[in-house]
Amino acid sequence: MQDTNNFHPSDFGLLPFLEALIEERHVSRAALRLNRSQPAVSHALARLRDIFNDPLLVRGEGGLQPTARALQLAEPLGEALALMRSMVAQPSFNTEQCHRHFRLSLSDYGAAILLPTLVSRLRKSAPLVDLSIVSYGRERALAALIDGEIDLAVGVYPILKQARHADLRSALLFEETFACLLNESSGCGALSFDDYLARPHVRVSVALQDDSEVDDALARLGYKRRIAVQLPHWSAAPDLVRGSDLVLTAAKRSIEHLGRGGLQCSALPFQLSSFPFVQTWHRRREKDAPHRWLREEIAAIAGAEGRR
Repeated sequence: MQDTNNFHPSDFGLLPFLEALIEERHVSRAALRLNRSQPAVSHALARLRDIFNDPLLVRGEGGLQPTARALQLAEPLGEALALMRSMVAQPSFNTEQCHRHFRLSLSDYGAAILLPTLVSRLRKSAPLVDLSIVSYGRERALAALIDGEIDLAVGVYPILKQARHADLRSALLFEETFACLLNESSGCGALSFDDYLARPHVRVSVALQDDSEVDDALARLGYKRRIAVQLPHWSAAPDLVRGSDLVLTAAKRSIEHLGRGGLQCSALPFQLSSFPFVQTWHRRREKDAPHRWLREEIAAIAGAEGRR
């Protein structure tokens, strides 16, 4: 390896590569974060190894691991780059000139309450911003954030607390509760617990193995409901209930307006805590100004929804 005295002023441009590689511990994810090609990042790593006369990252359990020298460099490197970025930071973010394509994971429920207003706002204030929406299950959505496949996930993610998701950040949009939707002619007033368990149920879930908070709560009580129909499409679920003995348990905001025309909305017949509806993203996007602006737009829309 070459001596560290071989450092050239042009090599200062490699320092963000080193920061990304130490934090991401993965060449492909570092490339995504830097918006550079994987070969370019690999080439930068090779040059950095020459400069510092150290491997910096070595193969280990779970992928690349930083060497002792890399860990020693991490803090002063972060401070130096933060200072440089503060010196060149733009004083404001111009939404009208922003060319970005954001990829979001939203459930049918999240799309229904957020997208109409969000798209309307974007068309007026950020007409060059494009959106692609996917609907992933909880595990899949968080994995896609980590891999850089999507930019933002909005929904209910209790597994965010797990250690393997330590690189994800989240913000509460509002607290939600559950309610039941059933055919009006099948009963009046509140649904009893015994009747709830005796009836067949509709469950909306993208992933076959995604048990909901409802199923988890029933399991803690020692009960299990029968799922007669499971489907990924929320829009079709209410019509399955109409004229049948089926019960749909869902977020209250998504069904309370349907309690008419042959359907009724009933309170859940057992105790279940409210649940947080959040937006979550990878820390690599934390200081990305357009990404932060999009999060703020979503938070404002959800805040108005949460006050209903």
